[in-house]
Amino acid sequence: MTDQTTRRRLLYGAGTAATIALAGCGGTDSTTTADGGDDGDDGMTTGDGMDGGTANVRVAHMSPNAPNVDVYVDGDAVLEDVPFTTVSDYLEVPAGERTVEITAAGDAETSVFEGPVTVEADTDYSIVASGEIGDMADEAFAPLVLEDDNSEVGGNQSRLRVVHVSPDAPNVDVTAAGGDVVLFDNVPYGESGYTTVEANDYTVQIRGDTESNDGEVVADFDVSLNGGTVYTAFAAGYLTPDDEPADESFDLIVAQDSSS
Repeated sequence: MTDQTTRRRLLYGAGTAATIALAGCGGTDSTTTADGGDDGDDGMTTGDGMDGGTANVRVAHMSPNAPNVDVYVDGDAVLEDVPFTTVSDYLEVPAGERTVEITAAGDAETSVFEGPVTVEADTDYSIVASGEIGDMADEAFAPLVLEDDNSEVGGNQSRLRVVHVSPDAPNVDVTAAGGDVVLFDNVPYGESGYTTVEANDYTVQIRGDTESNDGEVVADFDVSLNGGTVYTAFAAGYLTPDDEPADESFDLIVAQDSSS
């Protein structure tokens, strides 16, 4: 962990807007990789397709050394030229087993991932392009498939999810109010979780994990959370970019998922 502390005002859905071209594509939170590895019963595993209904799916590009990407669902380009830190809008896709492919932008022959993802009707998902490309990766490139909890939240409350996708960061604690409020404890790479807090302005601190949640603050960020709203915060980029294959510094990218 570096001892340099950074503070930035967050831009919701940071990054250049992706070009969305949905073209009739073919027909409590946990995480799974799109190749079928699962760490929880989140309802998204590979398997036989299902008929009827639609799901809402969005894509987040959080792989710090990957180029801009195109995303295909069942062979149709649904997102094009997506840069690092972009979180797309939700796209409506048919429920069932979908084939998802991620390629370098404008180069359909350079595929970094292709595999089946099963989505259930009337359910929201985030597919997070995470890890690194190349043989020397600290964390291998693997899309994380998250089932999103966009259910209604009280008018004076906000639901916040943190997703740890910084390849060179250890397990982290996430605190607020100078460390007096522990939002998330001991979050490893590739994991995520939700908490509900009072709608307010917060300075969120990212710390190396300790038993008492008082580790060194490596970065802090000012976050405004509105009532009745659900957010996802992606901890992405590199803690030590000078030692890594891309100059993408550690950042917290906050996307607004839903609002009542």
